[in-house]
Amino acid sequence: APAALVFEIVNAAPGEKLFTGAGTEIILRSGRAKTLAGPGGGLSDLTAGSNLTTGQQIKKDHLLLSARDDGRGVLLESAAILLVRGGYKIE
Repeated sequence: APAALVFEIVNAAPGEKLFTGAGTEIILRSGRAKTLAGPGGGLSDLTAGSNLTTGQQIKKDHLLLSARDDGRGVLLESAAILLVRGGYKIE
């Protein structure tokens, strides 16, 4: 299958930030993480039907969507495993 259709398994460490690209999807599988909003807003929690702003706890197994590439993403509070589909970078 084309890479764009497949979720990538990402292992992240505490304190790391995963910044998303436009249209990137994220699922937190294990660990703890909070959202990072950009100037244009936060992440859409498609499972709950809500918008997450900076500092909100991410629920495991919820599908999150980043609408823009503007600094939105995830702050890891513990070691975590995420499924990511789309562009991202870890700092």
